Amino acid sequence: MARNTAPGRPGNTDAYSMILEAIDTGIYRPGDRLVESELADRLGVSRTPIREALQRLETQSLLVRDGRSLIVASLDHNQMAELYVVRGELEGLAARLAARNATAEEVQLLREMVEADNALIDHPAALARANRRFHQQIHLASHNRFLVQQLDLVHRSMALMATTSLAVSGRGQIAQREHDRIVAAIENRDGDAADAALREHISVAFTTRLKQEAERREAEG
Repeated sequence: MARNTAPGRPGNTDAYSMILEAIDTGIYRPGDRLVESELADRLGVSRTPIREALQRLETQSLLVRDGRSLIVASLDHNQMAELYVVRGELEGLAARLAARNATAEEVQLLREMVEADNALIDHPAALARANRRFHQQIHLASHNRFLVQQLDLVHRSMALMATTSLAVSGRGQIAQREHDRIVAAIENRDGDAADAALREHISVAFTTRLKQEAERREAEG
């Protein structure tokens, strides 16, 4: 069940953003039921924007119908594989464009993020949040608004995975080394290397997640 904590500020009428943030941060997890009246009370907004937000999230396949109710969607094996294929392609392109278009200040920020995130290796939840910020910064550094929009959709769908691959023992340290290689390629303005490094990063993350899923099925079986 969802935890009794809501993001945002009282009176904030952007119901869509608040519900989306709650899914992204794990307040609502795959399988959780979202009730219009409860959301209105919790978020401090009227039921009309809540209803509109739920309809929008259903259209984006982040929520699915269970009878007359809406629940947070989950991804099956094939959907997860499809998502990682698209993510690898788009993220690789973002890194390639960042190597070409990022300002010196954006490149410096990416380097500082990698160095700061090294302190979070033993804290998977915090590292997962930092990881999202790092990838979003690469998206912005691509300076391609249409690519950023598509990657936003991909990363919203990533929130439908109940766990992070960074929770696997040793994965955080490996991921940070991968981030270092990505930034080094962007610093060198080497689009081919940046593309390849980020695609490899996504591939390793996918392999790690597949192992997580296999272990979960074995434990449940």
